[in-house]
Amino acid sequence: MELEELPANPLHRIKWRPPKTTETVDPRVVVNPRQAQELLTAVTYVGKRGRGRRLMALFACMYYAALRPGEAVALRQQDCHLPATGWGRLLVDVSRPEVNTQWTDSGDAHEERGLKHRGRDDVRPVPIPPALVKILRQHIEEFGVGADGRIFRSERGGVVASTAYTEVWQEARKLAFTPAQVASPLARRPYDLRHAAVSLWLNAGVSAPDVAERAGHSVDVLLRVYAKCLDGQQEIANQRIDDALAA
Repeated sequence: MELEELPANPLHRIKWRPPKTTETVDPRVVVNPRQAQELLTAVTYVGKRGRGRRLMALFACMYYAALRPGEAVALRQQDCHLPATGWGRLLVDVSRPEVNTQWTDSGDAHEERGLKHRGRDDVRPVPIPPALVKILRQHIEEFGVGADGRIFRSERGGVVASTAYTEVWQEARKLAFTPAQVASPLARRPYDLRHAAVSLWLNAGVSAPDVAERAGHSVDVLLRVYAKCLDGQQEIANQRIDDALAA
């Protein structure tokens, strides 16, 4: 079309339209802090040879720092500031999302990429609470790090596969939840820990720009995606309308 070698745009004749998708997060998947703690504890009891214990800190990064799974898998020791006391910080600059090998240039299912929605060389600083600092320090002490500094590795030293941590997660849900909760959408995927983190920050009163910076979103996308997870906003709106009617 740019070279003007086609007389008209043939796509205009296509009648098919992509189906509408829901962009907002379902509030039913969001765990509260107590449920998140129970899930992280349950993870440590899953599998033999410390299989679940090796992955607990990975899930903790998704919950306490709202990292995407690919960002957590790629986290390196040199990206972490883990003081003995107080808050720490992660510098997130790469991601290793798992995709079909035919869609990667290297043929690797975990090809290293830049951050989502950002330039290749961008870095996202994420402050982390003392609870996560402690978990990461203990993980490094127990399991060490890879030759490239990667904190999370498979038992053979490779990149942690999504199938591996998803299997552990499903078993942990059975240990931490009631049968009714297991059958529900509550934290059905590890990614839902990220949703729980962002929802918690917003409902705690952290400003939207700050939450967006930590989570790697734009502010408009953040508010659109998590609109249904904001507790108490309806009551505030109702009170403002009552005040206006009574004026």
